[in-house]
Amino acid sequence: MGSGLVSLCFDANDPLLLARFWAAALRWNLDAETSNEIALVPTDDTRFGILFAPVPEKKAGQNRIHLDLTTTSIDDQRQTVEMLLELGARHIDIGQRQEEGHVVLADPEGNELCIIGPENKFLAGTGRLGAINCDGTRRVGQFWSKALGWPLVWDQDEETAIRAPDGTGPLITWSGPPLIPKRGKNRMHLDIASTSLIDQQAEVDRLVALGASRIDIGQGEVSWVVMADPHDNEFCVLTPR
Repeated sequence: MGSGLVSLCFDANDPLLLARFWAAALRWNLDAETSNEIALVPTDDTRFGILFAPVPEKKAGQNRIHLDLTTTSIDDQRQTVEMLLELGARHIDIGQRQEEGHVVLADPEGNELCIIGPENKFLAGTGRLGAINCDGTRRVGQFWSKALGWPLVWDQDEETAIRAPDGTGPLITWSGPPLIPKRGKNRMHLDIASTSLIDQQAEVDRLVALGASRIDIGQGEVSWVVMADPHDNEFCVLTPR
């Protein structure tokens, strides 16, 4: 039993600009715009969307979450980097080594992303979105495995990864310590929801028992519940789907 992953959500100063960038990066489609939020819908076997919501705050510090995009050849990697630079990305240095074979960029609002080389075996079999790459220890990987009901497909030292039970879509990975310092609310978070067989409060109670906590980020009266995982990363529990 676990919640379903509904969306990966970006805080954005310009949601439309960022959505267009990521639609090109992922080769996904723009969905309808509602209430200033813009969604991307996958064109592959990814089972969740990406949502861009407006915020006034600028990005500060390195994100605890970034996306890994796969490529099929050296030419594909090079062309992807060139395209994203033309769309407003820039090269950044976060301590990566040349022999790692990936290119690190920042999107137009500074969110980090990696363009993975074709020789990478860890993400073999995934689509363009290879992984949601998270900062965190084994403890938080185990939490999310139980929260979503996704099995651990990697568990070595403090590094973990989970994937949907049917073996499709991207991985969600945690890279182990040390943790990136948290500076306010994360720019990206997950929206999850239980099935219609489990009410929202029962799911919140289950997640608290697994190590999450309810938090207040000034959300006011909303239909979703804002929570934090064991490493204080925000996520939202929506009404059952």
